[in-house]
Amino acid sequence: MILHVIDAKYLGGYKVEVSFNDGRKGIVDLSDVLEGPVFQPLKEKSIFAQLKLDKELDTISWPNGADIAPEYLYFQAFKDDPELQKQFKKWGYMV
Repeated sequence: MILHVIDAKYLGGYKVEVSFNDGRKGIVDLSDVLEGPVFQPLKEKSIFAQLKLDKELDTISWPNGADIAPEYLYFQAFKDDPELQKQFKKWGYMV
């Protein structure tokens, strides 16, 4: 299954509630990933809060062109789920 974000809701700070096409919903804290030239502007919370669901990319994005892979969002939301560890390792995410 190709993973898609089907809904996203800004919760405050750098937290986003994301829903995926496999039926799972979780909360992602992106405060640790806002590095580099594209993500640096998102450290300003008023800019971060402008996130939107990009239906073309099937993930969240911001007006400055930044976006985050749905697999990474999934990993961040469910990294403590023992049933998903094998999939995360397959994707290259170490827990």
